[in-house]
Amino acid sequence: MDSVTAPLPRALARFLLAAPLLAAGALTGVPSAHAAPADDVRINEVVTTGDVNDSVELYNKGGSSVDVSGWIIKDDDKDHSYKIPSGTTLAPGGFRAFDVSGAFGLGSADQARLYLADGKTQVDGFSWSSHSNPSWSRCSDGTGAFKQAASVTLGAANACGTGGGSTTPVAWPGGSSVATADGSNVFGEDLSGLYQDGSVLWAAQNSGKLWRLVRDGSGGWKPDTANGWSSGKTLRFPGGSGSPDGEGVTAAAGGIFVASERNGDASGTSRLSVLRYDVSGSGSSLTATKEWNLTSDLPSTGSNLGLEAVTWIPDASLTGAGLKDASTGAAYDPSHYGAHSGGVFFVGVEGTGMVYGYVLADSGSYTRIASFSSGMSGVMELQWEPQASRLWAVCDDTCDGRHQTLTVNAAGTFAVTGTYNRPSGMSNYNNEGFALAGADECVSGSKPVYWSDDANDGGHALRRGSVSC
Repeated sequence: MDSVTAPLPRALARFLLAAPLLAAGALTGVPSAHAAPADDVRINEVVTTGDVNDSVELYNKGGSSVDVSGWIIKDDDKDHSYKIPSGTTLAPGGFRAFDVSGAFGLGSADQARLYLADGKTQVDGFSWSSHSNPSWSRCSDGTGAFKQAASVTLGAANACGTGGGSTTPVAWPGGSSVATADGSNVFGEDLSGLYQDGSVLWAAQNSGKLWRLVRDGSGGWKPDTANGWSSGKTLRFPGGSGSPDGEGVTAAAGGIFVASERNGDASGTSRLSVLRYDVSGSGSSLTATKEWNLTSDLPSTGSNLGLEAVTWIPDASLTGAGLKDASTGAAYDPSHYGAHSGGVFFVGVEGTGMVYGYVLADSGSYTRIASFSSGMSGVMELQWEPQASRLWAVCDDTCDGRHQTLTVNAAGTFAVTGTYNRPSGMSNYNNEGFALAGADECVSGSKPVYWSDDANDGGHALRRGSVSC
């Protein structure tokens, strides 16, 4: 982690360095000639340490879109600058984070300053006297003072401790008992994302494999022995190269989609991708028919702290709930995006606990329409539960196996509605996968759920429990 526009008068510079909390509009000496909408853009969050590269987030608190192409971000050195890429627009109420670590580092006592493209007209600024722990966040967004927030929320509303459901965990909303759901040492370590599609359970493995599992007749699952699935199938990037680090899996639009955080053949470099596979063949490997590489659109994390989860939510569910499109500032309108899967893919980032929603166009392009915190320090699995119209976010033993549920609130964004401990009958395993049975398996108000244990504790990677329907 690195230690985030005319030169300022010396007296003002001293003032900035001494001011640990600088609220919007408090920066005296800033030229007043710039009017709305430029004046509506505020530095909203700064990250200087931790698992995310040094970053500065901007927020548009106004009612009109603002083109910030070519605007300049500087630290306390007038010769250090980061130029915002062309074509960058902030919608009303929109957030956008910029990784500035390639241009300069943000120190423990430093500044973040925002200038128009002329490099002389300062729009906003914030200075601090200690590193973020983990985030310097403006509360409330765009207008309040900066404070040390409990979580990094780059690209989404700051974690200011207000609104949403309780983050105090309560008992698991289902049975307390948990049993193994696989044979002994079938998968070994690194089993990660899960997705139940009727009578099939899909499982992604970090070692670059996808498994097709079928019921074993005793409440558990076993590898399908037909069409080359007995030992799982090796995953490849488009063109047949590489080894995707499969972390999450879901089904949509007639295909299976896998979230990968890196290429196993170059494991030190992030490659945050969603890959589409046609699983109808009988070969021993699967080559992706499409890749949406999201790396440049997401805050940088360690190569093993990237995309850990993926789920798909139908357009109708999102429009019915009133989801706000962060790219337009208006209600989500699927017709705005042309040919796509008929839904939105939501991906979870392990290193930050953030969740991002993307429309993945059939052409290979993508648009980010949502960003929000899972409410936990990390997110290892996401699952959409259609009959309850809620999103599940799951953390592994890092968070003691905590689960969160989120729904779209009155403001049009996903917010936490429930926080649950793992079942009391399950140890604190390194569960990186979680899947829910469909409504058709609901019996006496309860249905099965499954977890995948990355560490294969006790020689078992799958476990079975229950949850209230």
